[in-house]
Amino acid sequence: MELILWRHAEAEDGFPDSARQLTGRGLDQAKRMADWLKPKLPENTRIIVSPACRTQQTAMALQSDFVTENALGPGASAHAVLAVAGWPAAGGAVVIVGHQPTLGEIVSYLIPVIPAGLRVKRGSVLWIRDEEKDGTIESKLHAVIYPEML
Repeated sequence: MELILWRHAEAEDGFPDSARQLTGRGLDQAKRMADWLKPKLPENTRIIVSPACRTQQTAMALQSDFVTENALGPGASAHAVLAVAGWPAAGGAVVIVGHQPTLGEIVSYLIPVIPAGLRVKRGSVLWIRDEEKDGTIESKLHAVIYPEML
């Protein structure tokens, strides 16, 4: 299985938190990341998105169908997000568009050599693959891409 974690792009400050929209810079970050990501996604990749406005706008840059899942909202637990993704049993590929600190917690949980408290930059993608080695499934960090790299 492939798990692609995409943190929402730069958003405006404001209240309520769920209504915060992407800034102009954030819209550009989302577009650049989507342009990089879309041709690399395996066929039949599922895209699951937090209901927050900023994550919805980030996902829209892919110009692909996606599912909105309330369990991915701000403050979601890493285990709740992994359950929604079906990790690792579901197979295939899943893009999760979500929030910090949850995404960093997921990476630290799946790849224990990465310290707890990992901070994921706005608009970044962390791509994790499950691979079998000696009869055991290991999660491996496949790619880390920041919008500034594109």
